[in-house]
Amino acid sequence: MNQFTQQLEQTARAMVAPGKGILAIDESMPTIKKRFDSIGVESTEGNRRAYRDLLITAPGGGKFISGMILFEETLHQSTAAGVPFPKVLAAQGILTGIKVDKGIKALPGHPGEVVSEGLDGLRERLTEYRGMGASFAKWRAVITIGTGIPSSGCIEANAHTLARYAGLCQEAGLVPVVEPEVLMDGDNTAEVCFDATERTLKIVFHELYRQRVALEHTVLKVNMVVSGKKCPTQAGVQQVADLTVKCLRSGVPAAIPGIVFLSGGQSALLATAHLNTMNAMYPQLPWPLSFSYGRALQDPCLKAWGGKAENVERAQRALLHREHCNSLACEGKYTEALEKEAA
Repeated sequence: MNQFTQQLEQTARAMVAPGKGILAIDESMPTIKKRFDSIGVESTEGNRRAYRDLLITAPGGGKFISGMILFEETLHQSTAAGVPFPKVLAAQGILTGIKVDKGIKALPGHPGEVVSEGLDGLRERLTEYRGMGASFAKWRAVITIGTGIPSSGCIEANAHTLARYAGLCQEAGLVPVVEPEVLMDGDNTAEVCFDATERTLKIVFHELYRQRVALEHTVLKVNMVVSGKKCPTQAGVQQVADLTVKCLRSGVPAAIPGIVFLSGGQSALLATAHLNTMNAMYPQLPWPLSFSYGRALQDPCLKAWGGKAENVERAQRALLHREHCNSLACEGKYTEALEKEAA
């Protein structure tokens, strides 16, 4: 038995506690630069620290957020008063997570497909992160839909790295968040997304089993089954909910303690509506359905902040509103009237 078994169980349960979700603030350097460019703010270390300070210290977040996924730079940073960010989160009852993959690279022999890297030295890094206060980790694999893809070779390569990563996490006492993301950037229908997601999930869980990963100590982070952004006919909210739940029932074992969705480029309102419809229409699933949004929680907050210290409180209110809406969506209790009240 793993020496961390009891701790892993407690952490996994806490991550998917009723009415709570995970806030992803783990954007890589190129991604955070794009976000800052959109509001005319330079991506300096000081500005990144100030923005993530705003997110981490937002009052009341602990009511709706179970954990935050940090970028490595953020894990090493502190508030303006010198308090390390993991300590600030712990004081609010929020778990500290850490993104540990090193990004995507082209997969040889597979044009248009990628694989995530970062396994080398991961065992040592996980021990360091745990010592700094992290209790869970995340690894993102990227699956692209296109002509003749995703290939089985690409899905299998990414599934193997996800399983290797997950095993190392559990060995180190960290709950792994396993994130196979089927991108929504193409012109494909929701049905094509369903097929790619179902194939991916079945191969990922087969590989987790082969690598002896304890599913009961693993959280799945996955895309919803949606139409590609360039598809002329977009699936409606009910269709997305139905297809997503059907896909999860087909590909995800009941042993998983919970499933959290990525927003993947959906608008803030649509990501909330999709989650709410799933939970309202399908209350008897074997796992709770929650959220682990980055952009869909942060976008209104980022725009309200605009890089100005005098806007921090307004930005934090915008963040708390989206957290509250998605907390209600976890229980199927969100209504669009909440948006008008906050406007």
